[in-house]
Amino acid sequence: MYSKSFSVAILLALYLNAASAATTYKETDHAMVARRLVHQTNWAAISTISTHRKLKDYPMVQILSINDYDAKKQSTGRIQFLLTNLDFTGKDVKQNNKVSLLFNDEQLLHCSEQNLDPMEPTCARTIISGEVKRMDENQKDYQEALASFVARHPASQKWLDKHNFYLCELEITNIFVLDFYGGAHNIKPDDYYKVEL
Repeated sequence: MYSKSFSVAILLALYLNAASAATTYKETDHAMVARRLVHQTNWAAISTISTHRKLKDYPMVQILSINDYDAKKQSTGRIQFLLTNLDFTGKDVKQNNKVSLLFNDEQLLHCSEQNLDPMEPTCARTIISGEVKRMDENQKDYQEALASFVARHPASQKWLDKHNFYLCELEITNIFVLDFYGGAHNIKPDDYYKVEL
């Protein structure tokens, strides 16, 4: 159906594309990808195990405003957020504090701007799992962390004033990064925290 020279040209093009992709794949700093996604996004999807009577033991998903800034607006990698026992997430975490957070490059429309579907592996995402820890208001850095959160999310001041929200941090136990073809990469939390942005 096709000429021999045309078939050879097609095979050569496929080989070069694969070789180029492999080079990109090997050079990607996956810990850096995770840190950038966490730092650039203002929110994440959080999954918990539901305690609601209609969804008991099913996964529940919710939107969570997050902050990884210090007082100087520098990335720390520490994922902090507000919770209240008045909503699904707060109630679920009180029963089982193990959660997963999803960060995706499409949250800032970076993928659609390149005509990439958010489900494409090249639309970078990271799934960070861990245990939610309520921060101690007597900790040395608590007020600084709270002020940093409110500066990034001004609406949260109303939540604190009216709905008994409290500041939490994710104690990270596992990180998966998918940013290219070939499957997800497992990143050590220590390597994630070592990244400098």
